[in-house]
Amino acid sequence: MTQKTQRLHESFDILSEEGYFEEYSEIPRFLEENLNPQFKLRPYQKEAFARYFYYMDQYKRKQKPYHLLFNMATGSGKTLIMAGVIPYLYGKGYRNFLFFVNSKNIIEKTKDNFLNTISSKYLFSDKILFDNKHIEVKNVSNFADVNVQDINICFTTIQQLHTDINQEKEDCITVEDFKDKKIVFLSDESHHNQTTTKQKRLNHNEEKHNWENTVIKLFRANQENILLEFTATMDFMNKAIEAKYFGKIIYKYDLKQFRSDKYSKDVYIMKADIGNSDRILTSIILNQYRQDIAVKHNISLKPVILFKAQKTIADSHENEKKFHEVIDNLTVEDIIRIKKRIDIPEIQKAFKFYDDKGDSLFILVQKIKKNFSEEKCLSVNKVDEQGKYQNKVNSLEDEDNNIRVIFALHKLTEGWDVLNLFDIVRLYQRNTVSSTKKPQKTTIAEAQLIGRGARYFPFEVEGLDKDKYKRKFDNDAENELQILESLHFHSPNESGYIQELNKALEEEGIIDAEKIEKKLTIKDEFKQTELYKEGVVFGNEKEKISYEDVTSFRSLDMDIPSEFKYDLYSGKGTSTRALDDDVFQQNYTITKKTQTVKFSEIPKHVVLSALARNAFFTFDNISKYCHNINSIHDLIERNEYLGNFEIEISGVEEDLANLSNKQRFQAVLSVLSEIEEIIKRERTDYKGTKKLVRKKISAVFTNRTVKVEKNQEKAEGMPELQDKTWYAYDNFYGTDQERECMKLLTDLIENKLNENYTDIYIIRNERQLKLYNFKDGKGFEPDFVMFMKDKHGNDLSYQIFIEPKGGHLEEKDKWKEKELLLKLEGIQLDESLEKYTKNRNYKVVGLPFYNIAKEKEFREAFENKFLKDMNK
Repeated sequence: MTQKTQRLHESFDILSEEGYFEEYSEIPRFLEENLNPQFKLRPYQKEAFARYFYYMDQYKRKQKPYHLLFNMATGSGKTLIMAGVIPYLYGKGYRNFLFFVNSKNIIEKTKDNFLNTISSKYLFSDKILFDNKHIEVKNVSNFADVNVQDINICFTTIQQLHTDINQEKEDCITVEDFKDKKIVFLSDESHHNQTTTKQKRLNHNEEKHNWENTVIKLFRANQENILLEFTATMDFMNKAIEAKYFGKIIYKYDLKQFRSDKYSKDVYIMKADIGNSDRILTSIILNQYRQDIAVKHNISLKPVILFKAQKTIADSHENEKKFHEVIDNLTVEDIIRIKKRIDIPEIQKAFKFYDDKGDSLFILVQKIKKNFSEEKCLSVNKVDEQGKYQNKVNSLEDEDNNIRVIFALHKLTEGWDVLNLFDIVRLYQRNTVSSTKKPQKTTIAEAQLIGRGARYFPFEVEGLDKDKYKRKFDNDAENELQILESLHFHSPNESGYIQELNKALEEEGIIDAEKIEKKLTIKDEFKQTELYKEGVVFGNEKEKISYEDVTSFRSLDMDIPSEFKYDLYSGKGTSTRALDDDVFQQNYTITKKTQTVKFSEIPKHVVLSALARNAFFTFDNISKYCHNINSIHDLIERNEYLGNFEIEISGVEEDLANLSNKQRFQAVLSVLSEIEEIIKRERTDYKGTKKLVRKKISAVFTNRTVKVEKNQEKAEGMPELQDKTWYAYDNFYGTDQERECMKLLTDLIENKLNENYTDIYIIRNERQLKLYNFKDGKGFEPDFVMFMKDKHGNDLSYQIFIEPKGGHLEEKDKWKEKELLLKLEGIQLDESLEKYTKNRNYKVVGLPFYNIAKEKEFREAFENKFLKDMNK
């Protein structure tokens, strides 16, 4: 299946494709219970956990002591992975964790993540539970006298660890701590810890005092130790490092993939031939525009600007002085001058926003003076002042943090995970650029700075069902909210430097050089049709589930059975000689019978005790789902809940005849745990409405801007559609599946449908119209919407949803077909159509997925639905 020459992460990539991690795909209970619920696990984080749990539980090639590396992008949540691993390893008997890194800044940030329960970035739940026992997380200086029931974490820098081990002092961590205890080593930004390896000294047994050898010596002190390393930027071009980690990288999720999956801001380089004063002012106007857009859409956002100096702290102080001069002396005339002189599209869009809003430029000046006043600015250059600004820098997103502007020489380094940075301003010239193809170190550093600033600021928009942690408007460049998904790097217009910076950004995976923007325009002739002027398109909406109508477990619409099974262990067994032919042929069997017990027959105190052991079944929690119970006794006694439930207990005859309360208690605990898992797995906050409502076609489908691959064929689109009067847009850019589907529809329209239908049109749905799953409210946008009218005098209009789907996505997305598209026909339509259309007779249809390999089946389904018996 896998070859020895494969890197570990490559062999795990294959295992992942083959489904080896599926049993870990659902979030384990200990993660769901013990991680802060506000940090919803993303798919790639679930993958990271699944790989690690599989490695520890099932992987047969692992070697002790266990040493693994998570090579994951900046901003991808590596610290959350660490936090999730801790309760998992606690369950395997580990109590002592050593977190080390090269920066004190990261130490303080991680302590906040792991220990400060009132921090907005605290990663654990309010209570960490193991076997329903409350576990404490303790900050310790060593592991000498720790409580073996607690999670004990020692936080240190790699430098301090090296010093403490080699110059033993009182109350510090020592070699003795590692001799008789098993330790989990958590190494963050581990690319810094490669002193020996970079010197190509791969024999770590040699007595050379450096950071890396200190860690290796401690790690190898106990075969039960675990070393987990985390970094985004390991130098695998170094052959020695590549060799060291060849079999240790369990997951590789780089910045390019992170960005491709839409978990980062889009990066724009705003280059302009203007002086520093005007560059400062344009960045402020754009930043204020962002905040006002957020306010308009009820999004709580305080966007931050970073002013980056070139070489010295004195340069940064000069930038700060210049900034305050611009703000203090700002007048309406200055704003008018920028409005007239600067033709940058984003700046002009900002001014149009204020014009449309009716705000005077005087109001804008007052906003700027207030929001960018001196007390809302912070200089982070003086080392001796780090203690004063550290908390403010690490909590820029917090509502009580008023900082809008940062002045820095070197910042946004490792450990600064600010999400609300939206503008980086370069106030210096770079007249010389690299004469080689490789970007200079300073340019690479600037690209890395941009990469750290490109972390996405999560937000939700009312009525928009999209992941709050992902970019939402890649294909909707006209949407004003796209400015909240963009980081702007403000730079002088130096073509050589800009070219070099773009190359560095590509190499770092921060921008995608393979995509370009294309305009999609509604054809003028389509705008003149009755369908566009007066027609409607049907879709449904989603609504929040209140559970107020729930009157029983059955009405939760979840797969909760009324009968459960529980197996009593008999304790019986035998022993036979291995390979003894006579005995080997004899199967040892234990005869078991079953006995059905109703909950109502079990002593109430037994059931109450079991309920008390399961935190999910507290009255406050279970009443969220079962509104019509007034007490836990209702839950136990009423037939629509537990009262009528049955447990089929399997056991040997003598045990069944003498069931003890302890055995009944264990059976009830098992049933409660099963019900809990079902509810947690199947619960949802929303559902799709089973009534299709109309929207005006002209309001839903408008001109769009989309991003397409530079690939010549795809960038060209399908120009043959430009002359098709039945196709609404002037072009089409899509996947191979979508292109082939469009070719089939072209054939059907031009050779089959015209005989029986009129007013045939197809509109490409560029994320403009969404359907919501009736069961759980999950949304998706079918790729095409087709309209046509029956010619045979019954005034019947069809609206048809069509979704091409690659084979690799069919299983994952089958709910879109089975639970939604194929159930649309017969769903109630909105009856109030009088104001929108003369036609009252509509039929909304969803077709099976189109797939190139199954084109024949799709064609047959289409023809059976719309062509069969039409001429009879």
